[in-house]
Amino acid sequence: MFLTKIKSRKSGIILYGITPPKSQTEPDKVQEIAKRTLSRLIGLDIDALIVYDVQDESARTSDERPFPFIRALDPLEYTIAHLHELNKPKIIYRPAGKYTSQELSTWLNTLHINGLYPVFVGVPIPGFQVKTSLQEAYAIWSKNADTSVIGAITIPERHATLHDEPERMMDKMKSGVSFFVSQCVFNIEYAKNMLTDLATYCKNNNASMPTVIFTLTACGSTKTLQFMEWLGIHIPDTIKNELINGENILSTSIEICKQVATTLTEHCLLHNIPFGFNIESVAIRKEEIEASIELVNWTIQLFKKNGIRQ
Repeated sequence: MFLTKIKSRKSGIILYGITPPKSQTEPDKVQEIAKRTLSRLIGLDIDALIVYDVQDESARTSDERPFPFIRALDPLEYTIAHLHELNKPKIIYRPAGKYTSQELSTWLNTLHINGLYPVFVGVPIPGFQVKTSLQEAYAIWSKNADTSVIGAITIPERHATLHDEPERMMDKMKSGVSFFVSQCVFNIEYAKNMLTDLATYCKNNNASMPTVIFTLTACGSTKTLQFMEWLGIHIPDTIKNELINGENILSTSIEICKQVATTLTEHCLLHNIPFGFNIESVAIRKEEIEASIELVNWTIQLFKKNGIRQ
């Protein structure tokens, strides 16, 4: 079970990340989308499903957003109403600072009653008037600490600039966080450096290592590539050129994801860091969805080959 694996810091975790349908989607179409999603996921050997909370981050940067922002359905409501047939744990994202403590308390109670797990993220734009701090949100969650787990976000790109990601992670662990999900990884060196510094920090402070789950995302077009960069994902020039100039950008991106997964698996095993991967499927094109399923199955075999998954 996902809960047991996280609490016991077991490696080899596989998550699958999706976004809810757009908010203006007709109810019949929402049901149809959910049905297709369930048909892909039922039987897939994942430990949990992530359902993202889609936020407008346009104010975060002056650069033009490659895709227009379209609000999505509430991830908790969508999950309870349409994904209950999937007999897998589910993880719901939420920007804690947008809600009052009472709103978060009610939300967490609903989450817990339905056997779901939270990941709190920061507010989507700088200067946002925070209603509840992350520390306060963790404190509200803590009453369920014995029977639940809570996650947070880690960003290798931030560590490459500020060099303080281990400290950020340890502060959150003191508040009850036990697993971290990264944003999409294309820069292997950024991720490896963060992991090495995290392992050193934990050793020097006699602290337990958190579980780190790295996100892998297939890229099916140059515009998607631009959007990833807009989101703050660092894509080295060599990889960018490989994607743009290859015969098939989707196939090339899958091979790059496999290289990332192989390298990070070796690095985590070397440093005894509990880890896993989150394979995202946030596109609507059939080819990209099928590529994400291929990546899940390939990652399972990678883990089995390294003796970290049955």
